[in-house]
Amino acid sequence: MTTANNLPDGNGPLAGVKVLDLSWIVAGPTVGRALADFGATVIRVESPIRVDTARVVGPFHGDLPGVENSGLYGNVNAGKWGLTLSLNVPEAQDIFRRLVRWADIVSESFTAGILARWNLDYPHLRELKPDLIMLSSTLLGQTGPYNQVSGFGSQGAGMSGVQYLTGWPDRSPAGPFGPYTDYPAPRFALTALLAALDHRNRTGEGVFIDQAQAEGTLQLLAPALIDYLNGGPALDARGNDDPQMCPHGVYRCRPPMGRAESWVAIAVADNDQWRALAEVIGANPELPLAHRREIQKEIDAAISAWTSTRFVSEVEEALQRVGVSAHRLSTTEDATNDPQLAHRDHFRRLPHSLHGETVIEGPRYILSEAPVEPARPAPQYGEHNVQILKGVLGLSDAAIEDLAASGALS
Repeated sequence: MTTANNLPDGNGPLAGVKVLDLSWIVAGPTVGRALADFGATVIRVESPIRVDTARVVGPFHGDLPGVENSGLYGNVNAGKWGLTLSLNVPEAQDIFRRLVRWADIVSESFTAGILARWNLDYPHLRELKPDLIMLSSTLLGQTGPYNQVSGFGSQGAGMSGVQYLTGWPDRSPAGPFGPYTDYPAPRFALTALLAALDHRNRTGEGVFIDQAQAEGTLQLLAPALIDYLNGGPALDARGNDDPQMCPHGVYRCRPPMGRAESWVAIAVADNDQWRALAEVIGANPELPLAHRREIQKEIDAAISAWTSTRFVSEVEEALQRVGVSAHRLSTTEDATNDPQLAHRDHFRRLPHSLHGETVIEGPRYILSEAPVEPARPAPQYGEHNVQILKGVLGLSDAAIEDLAASGALS
């Protein structure tokens, strides 16, 4: 079945929802990927001149860097249609305005004020489509003294305090892996977009969503912030320590043949779990949490002595059997063979016109009555230009040639 715009319908609860995705790197594209997973028709609009950073970040097909080889880009943009527009060209701006009339949602992550220079910000776009929903996702939001600060999720992690809190108390901050705010931010944005769609369906009104990724990430620190504002201590880096769990750490195991290292994470949440762990490792089972925290180094040493003589599979099996949380620290090889990920069909293989086949992660959300399969791999540069310009906007071959000559598509 095809829609009137000549793009195949998606499958799922969002079928019929039309999205223009101008976002880039990870945070914004992840939102569009989730919408596409559940049936929305998502057109990924990107500039062929200012390359999306995600296109030059690995892993790469065949370990060959290239703008069409990035596994990261392919993962967060699967299921979308691709259109190249150079929005600094007036003819491209006109095409974009026509697509806005087609769309239900516009998602973008330009620095605050950029779209306004081209009269493509929400106040101008809602004149074209009064019930338009627009998501602007930036590091620190559209307003305020720092609204012009741009950057990646690693800067957002620093601004939100997460970078400082991740590390050991006697060392410099280590920070979480990668551009951290790029990962919680899409979950907030997706929820807001679904709420906006519901609001529009009930009222007919459009919605503008101004997301500040660093502020959204602050919500993850809300208990610590509230505690501090009410006279409690400031949260500080504490490595693997946890105030409500002890022991709570990572312990070296006996490495299997061919492996240099092997580690297991163990967390004890209550006194019953401690008794179970103590019985296994030969410790005093009647130590309350406060006492365990006082002698935490001795407990960690006892656990390490026990785990270091055993393979990680032995440790997992022995502790999980008695109700203690224990799991190996996975390598990439471990993850690709993990039975839990295999059960949930986490890694999906899709045919790819350039690479023959590509691998992406499956949808993050599984609905019992709406199973989904990503419809297509991420678009190559301009892969669907003609299909979109003809099928959605009804342009002729001559009009498309004129657009290309103007520089709007390149």
